[in-house]
Amino acid sequence: MGVEPAGPETLLRAEGLRQVYDGRVVVEVEAIEVRAGEVLALLGPNGAGKSTLMRLLAGLEKPERGRLYYKGRAVEPGDRELRAAAVAVLQRPYLWRGTVRYNVEYGLRVRGIPAAERRSRAGAALDTLGARELEDVPVNALSGGEAQRVALARALAPRPEILFLDEPTADLDVTVRRLLLADLERIVSDAAPAIVLITHDAAEAFALADRVAVFEEGRIVQTGTPAEIFESPATEFVASFTGAEFLLSGEIAETGDGTVMVRLDTGQRVEVQGSGDAGLRVKVAYRPEDVVVVPAESSSQQTSARNRYPARVAHLNPSGGLVRLRLEADGLQLEAMITRHALEELRLEVGSRVVAQIKATALHTFPI
Repeated sequence: MGVEPAGPETLLRAEGLRQVYDGRVVVEVEAIEVRAGEVLALLGPNGAGKSTLMRLLAGLEKPERGRLYYKGRAVEPGDRELRAAAVAVLQRPYLWRGTVRYNVEYGLRVRGIPAAERRSRAGAALDTLGARELEDVPVNALSGGEAQRVALARALAPRPEILFLDEPTADLDVTVRRLLLADLERIVSDAAPAIVLITHDAAEAFALADRVAVFEEGRIVQTGTPAEIFESPATEFVASFTGAEFLLSGEIAETGDGTVMVRLDTGQRVEVQGSGDAGLRVKVAYRPEDVVVVPAESSSQQTSARNRYPARVAHLNPSGGLVRLRLEADGLQLEAMITRHALEELRLEVGSRVVAQIKATALHTFPI
């Protein structure tokens, strides 16, 4: 986990990175690489060390230990070729005084690009972000979302090979955040640099990234595609951080062909895809959206799901177009997520009798 062989299209690779602040290890990464044309998301909670790793990868900070390679060549912080190839957009970007166009052209002026080409490339970058109408606006008149767009356009104008984005949507309200995510999707599809996205939002990482590296306390605990991370979390932390719920603890009672039967402490039995030794104490993780809920009297409750639990709706929590249900089944509590339309169609309310169904393939066990 967290170790990858160098690939043929590797732009940037770090090995044995370690960084310490005030005696505390904040990054300890055995190996990580950034590949040409991909979006790599560094996903983890605040304070996990993601931003520090970004600064180390971008050559902005010297690690206590470890080596950084750009296109196979060992580089030190401040390396000129890496600095020209990599651009970072911070969570709270700093904009120079003056107009939006002045800011977007800044990196091109530093690189000695002629005026006509500067204007053309700055305009194209603003077009990518849907912000051409801001070209002559003073930056002190911009909203937070507009300022972030301008910072992104400024980063794109030099046509970097690697674009680092540090929590680009963290300080934005819901509407502006949605618009900026659409901008980022356009950057991913149109501009096509390698992108390293720093985020604590699993949904954001899964929506944009080709690969995800999950961070826990300065270490990468799993790297894979969004589907691999979502469907096969390697640890309890990965499962919970990416949206899983946990049933009560239990122990493996039986093992079969690719599945185990877990006897929960509440008395229920649950079949889980996976392996393990009989008698092993485990937790079982699931996602609320994988719990299928049908009225108890409905004939449609006969499905291929082996795990079926008669339950009562104990609580409803609407959120936008979705409703979260808390279900109680003889001491076992389950959480389910359904649409408002499904809630109305099934005529569910607090006290309704239902059957909760979960496929073995939607469940994961983790040793206690």
